[in-house]
Amino acid sequence: MDPIEKLTEIFKEFPGIGERQAKRFVYFLMSRNPHYTESLSLLIKELKKDTLQCTDCFKFFISTSKKDKVCEICRDLNIDSATLMILEKDSDLESIHKSKVYNGKYFILGGLVPIVEKNTNRIVRINELIKKIQNEKDLKEIVLAFSANPQGNHTDFYVRNQLKGIVEPLDIKISSLGKGLSTGTELEYSDNDTLKNALKNRQ
Repeated sequence: MDPIEKLTEIFKEFPGIGERQAKRFVYFLMSRNPHYTESLSLLIKELKKDTLQCTDCFKFFISTSKKDKVCEICRDLNIDSATLMILEKDSDLESIHKSKVYNGKYFILGGLVPIVEKNTNRIVRINELIKKIQNEKDLKEIVLAFSANPQGNHTDFYVRNQLKGIVEPLDIKISSLGKGLSTGTELEYSDNDTLKNALKNRQ
């Protein structure tokens, strides 16, 4: 396989990128001068070198010190420790956090549960989530914040079932984003008003 095809296959692994878009990326890079591609390559290397994963919420964050264990959000002393929002991925967390409609803790599940999947532990961090909930002393509510599509709904149902026996004895409420998030909507693409209404109407 030549470099064009190899790079096309790599770009196709990006979320939402198909064959034609991947090929356009490759030809775009080919049209740029060597300095551009060298700078891009260097930035990718630097990104991986300085990227850490928060041991608390599993968010990726940039740090110049390998001693850092938790991200800037989890280090915030003003955060509301009574609520924990469960999200699919980093970009969802970023959208919610930037909207300033929520001030609680976060947990990135690492994906959505496929409807026909049986071995879910290798896809999502359900065991890590259970451990985190058991260690949270002030937790009063868990907010499930997944995209409004069939897989998101299935993940909501799955997480509720997995947590039911743990949260009931601790008197922790489980809620989901309510009306305001249109069916089929990806959470990361929702605007601030939509997120605000979905959070306000959670149930």
